[in-house]
Amino acid sequence: MTSPAPEPDLGALQKDFEQALLGGERKFTRIEVSERAGVSSERAERMWRALGFATVPDDEVAFTDGDVEALRLVAALEDDGFIDPAVESSLARKLGQTQSRLASWQSAMFLELLGASKLKADDAIEVAALLLPAMERLQTYVWRRHLAAAAGRAVAGSDELARGVRVVGFADIVSFTRLTRRLSEPELGRLIERFEGLAADVVALNGGRVIKSIGDEVLFVTDTPAQGAAVALALQDKMREAGDLPELRIGLSYGSILIRLGDVYGEVVNLASRLTSECKPGRVLIDRELAAALDGHPSYRLRRLRRVSVRGYHHLTPYALQRTDES
Repeated sequence: MTSPAPEPDLGALQKDFEQALLGGERKFTRIEVSERAGVSSERAERMWRALGFATVPDDEVAFTDGDVEALRLVAALEDDGFIDPAVESSLARKLGQTQSRLASWQSAMFLELLGASKLKADDAIEVAALLLPAMERLQTYVWRRHLAAAAGRAVAGSDELARGVRVVGFADIVSFTRLTRRLSEPELGRLIERFEGLAADVVALNGGRVIKSIGDEVLFVTDTPAQGAAVALALQDKMREAGDLPELRIGLSYGSILIRLGDVYGEVVNLASRLTSECKPGRVLIDRELAAALDGHPSYRLRRLRRVSVRGYHHLTPYALQRTDES
């Protein structure tokens, strides 16, 4: 009689899987990492929290050689003047938030792959070890391409671009709360995925950049007024052409913004948000500054609407944006 196969040691498998992802075993405490990197424990802990990781007790062996090397690298960049000490934590926080979202998506994708292939746990570790270098190379490639594009815009930009003058736009799904109650979680996930994919394609095709997606809303910027108008109207066209996607409200504003660590801030951003909330489904509203910049453009027609009172702005004058050949 054949004896049953022994149960896998889940603790050992988890350790092997973790080691494959971290690139080494955990062998240092928080204090030991700080000492080896030549950085104060207070500064190391501040960086760790800013990156989005949970606080680790002083006596817990939780860190690898990779953690030591990363801490040394941050310290060296600051010592050489490449990182301002005043923004060190802000930089770490933004980096941590970006990578956390990416890691969450990738881990979910990996779990779906394992579920579909029905791999055993030890085989999954081998797959992860093979995938990790490929994903690292792909992420580095994408980052370098975006960095080259951003650097090119900075070098070739006008005085206005140097001062942070941009068009800011919000595209918001109509009645999203109602949709969340009506759709199942998988259906809602597919809808958001389609919306974000469509928005990313349209924004990039028309010369803009997506700043962030927040479920039912996409925030984007463009360098010129004409690009902003093109993105907004093309988004509405694509949503209508899809047929089974909900309508959008889109608000655009134009002016000087604060661009910090990949995000945008300022009154122009607030105005675009307020205009979006006032917009009718399937339409585009713009502010007075963008209307002035587009005045006389052969491709666009503007219609001044009555003033509205919204939070923070008691006399906001919106303009409806259409193509010149629209009725």
